[in-house]
Amino acid sequence: MPKNSPQLHVFPTADAVLEALANFFVATAHHAVAERGRFAVALSGGSSPKKLYELLASPTYRARIAWEKVFFFFGDERNVPQTSPESNYLMAKTALFDPLGIAPAQVFAVDTTLDPAEAAAQYGAAIEEFFGDEPARFDLVLLGLGDNAHTASLFPHTDVLHTQAVGVQKVFVAELNAVRITMTAPLLNQARATAFLVYGAGKALAVQQILEGPRDADQYPAQLIAPGNGHVHWFMDAAAAVDLK
Repeated sequence: MPKNSPQLHVFPTADAVLEALANFFVATAHHAVAERGRFAVALSGGSSPKKLYELLASPTYRARIAWEKVFFFFGDERNVPQTSPESNYLMAKTALFDPLGIAPAQVFAVDTTLDPAEAAAQYGAAIEEFFGDEPARFDLVLLGLGDNAHTASLFPHTDVLHTQAVGVQKVFVAELNAVRITMTAPLLNQARATAFLVYGAGKALAVQQILEGPRDADQYPAQLIAPGNGHVHWFMDAAAAVDLK
C-alpha cells in the first residue's frame, strides 16, 4: 500500500458521503487557489460522481467556490461521441458545467472524434501544455470504483496497468469489448490529493480486496493508486466499508 496510508472517511449513508466529499472538494479548491491561483481537478465518470456534481452545482455549494479559477480534466473517457449518453464529458457538462456556466476554455475534454490512440496522445499533450514546465500535478483527482476493483479505465489484466509512462493511453477492455482512453497510474499518482467515492454494498468486496487484500494490481487495479507525494482519501458509506477489518 502507499507510503502515505489511505485516509478512510466512513459515513452512515450515501447522502452523508456525498456531502462530506463536496465539503472536501470546496476546501481543496480554496487551498489550491490560495496557493497557486487555480484549481486543477480530474473528474470521474459514472452515476455516483454525477450526484456529487449535481450537489456542487446546487445552491448550497455553488457560491462557495470561485468557479472561474477551476480547470476540469477527465481521468478517463469512453470512445464515444461527446453527445452520447455514455460520455463522461456529457454527464459532467449536464450535471456541473452547464448549471454553473463554466466557460468552455476551463474544460479539457478528450477529442473522441480522433482515433483513440491519437486522442490519447493529444490529451496527454494538452495536459502537459496546461502545466507548462511543472510536472502534471492535479490538485485533486476524483475516482470511482468498479465492483471488479477497476478505477478510471484501469481494468483488471489490461496492458495499461504495467506502463511507467506519465500520460494518457488508449486501452482495450475485453470484458466490455470496448476501447477507453485513460490517464495512466503514474500520471494519477502525481496528484496532490486523490479522493475515491464509493458507496453501496456491491462495492464492499472490492474495497476490502484493495485496502486489505494481497498486493495484486493485475487483479485489483485500484491498488496502483499510491501517490508518492499526495494523499489518498476514501469517502465511503458503511455498506461499502462493512468488510474492512
